[in-house]
Amino acid sequence: MWEFFHKVGEEQQKAIENNFKILRTIEEHGLGDKKFFGGDEIGIADLVFGMVIHYFAPMEDVMGVKFIKVDTFPRLHAWMRHFSEHPVIKDNVPDYSRVVDYLKGYLDLINRMQK
Repeated sequence: MWEFFHKVGEEQQKAIENNFKILRTIEEHGLGDKKFFGGDEIGIADLVFGMVIHYFAPMEDVMGVKFIKVDTFPRLHAWMRHFSEHPVIKDNVPDYSRVVDYLKGYLDLINRMQK
């Protein structure tokens, strides 16, 4: 899922389309109609995917590409809300703005290296 962050132009568009396929599979086959991947409580799959999403959402802001919208992935969107609002998660994740700042710096580094 980091692939789109490193690509530009047509390659980035292919990476974005690939991410949509991955997210669709996760929503349909992993999450289904459950609140969390394991049911009503947060489990290991939620924690693993939550780590990905915790960086994915700031990447969306930095890159200007929105992946998990309520109309595109309604169940994943609801899962993100449930997951991020859970007290244990909410109290233990890095500050969103710090993640955005880190990713902006990382993207700047990548861009400078590609020149």
